[in-house]
Amino acid sequence: MSTEQEQENNWSLSMHQIECCNCSHGCGCQFSGFPDSDAGSCEALLGFYIKTGHLDDLDLSDIKVIFAAAWPKAIHQGDGKAILFIDSAASTEQIGAIANIFTGQFGGMPFEALAGTFSELEGPIVADIQMNIDNKHSSFSIVDVIEVEHTPLINPMNGEDQNVHITYPDGGFFWNDGIIGTTKAMSIKHNMLSFNHVGLFAAKAEVNWAN
Repeated sequence: MSTEQEQENNWSLSMHQIECCNCSHGCGCQFSGFPDSDAGSCEALLGFYIKTGHLDDLDLSDIKVIFAAAWPKAIHQGDGKAILFIDSAASTEQIGAIANIFTGQFGGMPFEALAGTFSELEGPIVADIQMNIDNKHSSFSIVDVIEVEHTPLINPMNGEDQNVHITYPDGGFFWNDGIIGTTKAMSIKHNMLSFNHVGLFAAKAEVNWAN
């Protein structure tokens, strides 16, 4: 990407990120780079609420986005499939901007790195997205397509909520501090992606990404 293009497509996003996958609660990808699911694959659903954001002079604040993805092995080994959903409240111009950012067209991490791991990408699909950004009970959904609901990990000795975090003091790939929970619901059924996982890895974080 040339310097001129970078100046024309300057973006930044400050977001709530709600993620879950088919790994166990530690998520092998977080520590060793490889999923610890039984099949050795990675299936993930991520919801984003853009608190503040822009592409050049275009405001991207208060928009909800869902990114659904599956890789047959580890993420960095590629051949993944992904579907991008953008909330129907966004304007046509905002939808185009978010689609280009999330698919790595305008550079910037982590989107630029992730884009190279997909062999199939569908979207953007415009849909009504419901989202709750509560740290302990976050959720997002699209009727008859996607359902995600996080709950805290429970202490088996006293039944109380566990306060568990994964932190990266030097900075993580997605986030620096993730509030770790589990999935009460995690499912998608749409075209090339269909899976359903309960009781596995979930994290809620705040992220700040830009190019």
